[in-house]
Order: sequence, then C-alpha cells, then structure tokens
Amino acid sequence: MKNFIFILLILFGFSSTLFAKIILPSVFSDNMVLQQNSKVAIWGWSGPGETVKIVANWNSKDTIKVKADNTAAWKTTLQTIGAGGPYSIQILGEGGVTLKNVMLGEVWICSGQSNMEMSVNWKLINGEEEAAKANHPNIRIFHVARIGAEFPQQTCNAIWTTCTPETMRATSAVGYFFARELQQKLNVPVGIIVSAWGGTPAEVWIEKSRIEKNPELNKAKYSEHFDGWPGAPGVLYNSMISPVAPYGIAGAIWYQGESNCGNYPVYSQLMKTLIENWRSDFKKDFPFYLVQIAPFNYGEKGTSQYIREQQEIVAKTVPTTGMVVITDLVDNIKDIHPKDKMNVGKRLANYALTETYKQNVGAWKSPSFQSMQVEKGKVRVTFNNILTGLKCTGKAPAEFLIAGDDQKFVPATAKMDGNTILLSSKLVKTPVAVRFCFDNTTMPDVFSSEGLPLAPFRTDKW
Repeated sequence: MKNFIFILLILFGFSSTLFAKIILPSVFSDNMVLQQNSKVAIWGWSGPGETVKIVANWNSKDTIKVKADNTAAWKTTLQTIGAGGPYSIQILGEGGVTLKNVMLGEVWICSGQSNMEMSVNWKLINGEEEAAKANHPNIRIFHVARIGAEFPQQTCNAIWTTCTPETMRATSAVGYFFARELQQKLNVPVGIIVSAWGGTPAEVWIEKSRIEKNPELNKAKYSEHFDGWPGAPGVLYNSMISPVAPYGIAGAIWYQGESNCGNYPVYSQLMKTLIENWRSDFKKDFPFYLVQIAPFNYGEKGTSQYIREQQEIVAKTVPTTGMVVITDLVDNIKDIHPKDKMNVGKRLANYALTETYKQNVGAWKSPSFQSMQVEKGKVRVTFNNILTGLKCTGKAPAEFLIAGDDQKFVPATAKMDGNTILLSSKLVKTPVAVRFCFDNTTMPDVFSSEGLPLAPFRTDKW
C-alpha cells in the first residue's frame, strides 16, 4: 500500500508539472509579426488559477500579469511599439515559453477560395522568376492548413515562417505580392495570415449561427457537401478563422465569389455578414478589400456578372471596404484561374497603401459608372475615379450596349468625349439603359489613363 501511494504521489507530481506547462495557440510562435503601435491580444493556457507573467524585450521593465481561470485559460493584451525587431517575448508561469525573432509591423489576413489560395506552383506568369528571388526576412507567413471543423477550434495547424523561395512557393501568390508591395513601400515588417481553400462558398467562412438566424441566408445556403468542397456554414470559420481571433491585425484581403454564382442574390448580404462577423471577433473595424472576380466562360447559364455587381454593392455600402477590378488580367477566359497574380496583389496593395496608410500611389481605384444623360437620342455616360482621363485600347470603345423600353440590348456606337463617353445606335431611338462588360466573359477596352480598367456595370435592373 505504501508503494502504491508513493507511485501515485510521483504520478500526481508529474501530471501537475505537465498540466502547468504554458501552452500557446499556434498563431503565437517564433518568427511571428505583431501589429505595431497597438494593444494586441495574447492568450493561452497554463495551470488553473496560475499567474502568468509576460515580458516583451522592447519594454522589459513592463511585466504583464494575468491569472488563468478554472479551465486553465488566460487572455490579456500587450502594448506594442513602432515597427522593428527582432524581439523576444517571455511567457512565464510554473513552466515557461520564449518566443524569438518576433517582429513588429503590419499584419493582414488573406482569405477566399482558389484564386487566393493559388501559389506560384500553379505555373503563374513570372512565377519561377519571382519565387527564385523571394528572400524577404521582413515578410512572415502564417499559412493555415486546410482543415474543417464542426465546432470552433482553439488552435490551428500552422507556424510562422520567414519568407524564402521555399515558403513563398507554399503560400498564396496574391498574398505574397500584396505583402511585398506593402513591405517595400512602408519599409516595415509585414505578416500575412493565409487562410484560403479552393472551391469554397462564402458561407463556410461565416459563423454558423449568423447564417441560421438570418432567414434569407439560411434559405439560400448551400448543402454540407458542395460539389466535393466544404459547403456547410461555419465549417472553415471554425477551424481556419476562429483559432486566430482576436490576433492583432491591420486588415483583410479577400478573393472569392466564383462558388456563389448559384446563390448570387444574397452574396452582398453574405459578405456584409462575414465582414461584421470577423470585425466582431477581431475586435476592430479593420479595412476589408476584395477582388472582383474575373471574366470566365461559365456557359449559357452563367451568372458571374451578378456576383460582380453584388461585390460592387459591398464596396459601396459596407464601411471601410474597397474593391479592385481585374477584368483585364485574364489570359484565357476558359480558365477560371487567371495566371497574373502579381498585378492582383499590387492593385490590392495600392488600395491599402492609399486608403489605410494614406500614401500617394497615384490611381488606385478603377473608373466606375457615375451617371447617364439622354441627349437627342444619344446617351452621355460619366464616370467616377478619373484622375487624368480615359483611354481606349481600340479605335473606339466596342463593348457598350444600349437598349430602349423594349429591353433589347444592341451594340452601341461609342465616342469618347473628354472624360465622358457618348453612345448611340440607329436601332435605338430613345435609349433608356446602358451596359458595359455585363456578362460572363467580356473583357474591357476602356481604361483610366493610368491603366486601370473601367468596372463592368449596368444602369437597368431588368
């Protein structure tokens, strides 16, 4: 009996030591980037009731103390300073963890479906050349593994890595090019949290209850098995977003929409819900910049023009959002995965540099429809976001359509007149509606003088 009790005491002592160990979610690791000049959240687990001490060596005189609750969980905030590093962070209790090579800078989430997920291994334009020179110690990557879950998870399968040709190859090309532009223009460390999965609809990235409590979204939701991809509401939010919230971030970029062509009428509402969901979880009304999906031949029943329209509604109605237009960055309309990801990343970066960081990068928004006015059987169209002028890639714009009350659209004769375009057709005596590139496949022939494409639009609601 004495031996048995002695063994139990030894086991109890061992287990107490084991469970008192400091445990951190994977988003806190060596090589990470913390958002500069912020009170960033930091959390983990230790012994129940244990006092945990946190010391960051950019301010070693300031010791943060936090007490674990009866489930062993603790959470606090850490004040960061301006960009720099490398630093270390000590997290001490009965056990201890030291995080090394920590940088302070700008942190962005990069999420969506395959066009965000695509790496240079997809034979992207200039991919091999860009990968070979991707040695950037001030760019850090946290690439979340593709795993779904029925319930919210406390950690995920990922680690922070410095950007090398190898790690760049294994992550989002759009995310990398976005980060590279920010790092070079701002001259600060940049961290990207890449959480993307090809073929997924927006519903999977939203907390399940937010879909189910909204009658319209719940009725229009996809099934659990969506064309072989995760489709159930919340299934990727649980495992690929929730585990990193509320990590300190500057903002998010988003490239998705192709998989929601089947329920496009609710897409703007879905995205509004997603943005509100994430902002609530990260405890910040961070900027959210999305990519308008590119032209692709979806077939006779394709509806991608309505997704593009819904994406524009998001950018116009949800505060602190923006949209980049990439209808010109398509090498093959029969491939849903355009191979030019560098310019997608650059356009997103220019948007962030201007709107978030208040830098002067020149043109960052595509021209877009402003108004139309009928003038003696012709239509004059005016546009927003023109800095210096418009240009056409042909002799005259050829992708405008006009219609009368009969709702029959015909090609318009177009004449550029300063920053406006005058449209007419012998077949339409009294035009009432205009469309530009409002279909699945048409690519633009009108650009700003700086080279950004005129966004597709329609003036009707037919």
